[in-house]
Amino acid sequence: MIAAMEGRLVDSLPFLPITMMFAADYAGVKYGRYARDYQVLADAQLRVAEAFDIDTVSTISDPAREAADYGSEIEWFDDQPPALIEARSLLADPGRLASLKPIDPLGDGRMHDRVRAVERLRRGVGQEKAVEGWVEGPCAEAADLRGINRLMLDFHDAPDFVRELFALLVQNAIACARAQLAAGADYIGIGDAAASLVGPRRYDAFVLPYEQQLIDGIHQAGGKVRLHICGSIRRIAAHVAVARADMVDIDYPVPMHEARERMGPNMTLAGNLEPAAVVRSGSPAEITAALEQCFAAAAPRYIVGAGCEIVRDTPHQNLRAMLAFARSHAGSPNALHCPR
Repeated sequence: MIAAMEGRLVDSLPFLPITMMFAADYAGVKYGRYARDYQVLADAQLRVAEAFDIDTVSTISDPAREAADYGSEIEWFDDQPPALIEARSLLADPGRLASLKPIDPLGDGRMHDRVRAVERLRRGVGQEKAVEGWVEGPCAEAADLRGINRLMLDFHDAPDFVRELFALLVQNAIACARAQLAAGADYIGIGDAAASLVGPRRYDAFVLPYEQQLIDGIHQAGGKVRLHICGSIRRIAAHVAVARADMVDIDYPVPMHEARERMGPNMTLAGNLEPAAVVRSGSPAEITAALEQCFAAAAPRYIVGAGCEIVRDTPHQNLRAMLAFARSHAGSPNALHCPR
C-alpha cells in the first residue's frame, strides 16, 4: 500500500475493497455492534482481511463519529449504520458554532473508540498489512453538523461562517488523525463526500484550502493520506489533485481515463468498479474485464478497488476475482501495463 502511494515498484497491485457491512456480516455480527464497539470492528476486519487477502484493515464504519463527539443527536439501528438527523442538526442555529467544543480523541467518545480500533488492528496484523485510520473531511463534517441543504446555501449566503466552521473542523480532524497515527495507523482516510456536490469555483474557494490544511497536518505527523470523495468529481478532478493526497478514490460515475487525464500521471488512483451492478451483480469474468479497463487507464499507479463500499451481499467469488486480478498484475513506475 505505502509503496503504491509513493509510486515505487510493487510486486502486485494492492487490493483495497472498503468492507464495512460486508465485514460485519462475514464475522456474523450486527452492524450496530460493529459501529459501536472497536473490538467487534477490529476482529471483523481481521477476519475478512485474512479470508480475502486484503492489504489493509480499516477503522471506517460510519460518518457520525466526530459529529457524535461534538454533541450531535445520532439515531442507532440494530443492523444498519447510525444516522444523523438533519432536522435536528447540531448547528441548525449557526450561532451555536461559538460554543462548539474541541473533540478529545482520547476522551472515551466515538473517536477514542476508533483510536482503540487502530491499536487492536495494529496488534492483529503486525507489519503484514497496512492499518487505515479515518476522519471526516471539512465539507462532509460541516454537512453533518449543519445539515447538507443548509450548508449548500451557506456557501452563497454565509461564506464567512463556512470558513470559520471549516477551520475549526480541520483542527479537530488533525488532532483525531494524529491520535490514530500515534496508535499505529499507517495512513488516514479522509471522507469528504459532500465535496462532490460543489463546482470548481466553490471547491477552490472553500473546500480545497481546508482539505490541504488537513492533508498537510497528517503529513507533518508522519502519515499518508487517502482522499475519498463519493460521487462524481468529474468537474473538480483536476482541482482535487491539487490537495496533495497520496491517493484518491475514484467513484464509478467518473471514467477512470478521465480521472487519470485530469489528475496527472503522479497521482495514485483507486477504484472504480460500480459496487452494486458490477461487484455484487456481475460475474467474475465481467469483474476481471472491468478491472482490465481500469488498469489500462490508470496504470502504473493504480490500486484495485470499487468506487465505494462493497455491498454487504456481494458474492465471495466476486471479491476473489478482484483479488486474483490484483495478485496477477504488478505496478511499476516504468511501465504502463505490467501483467505478471
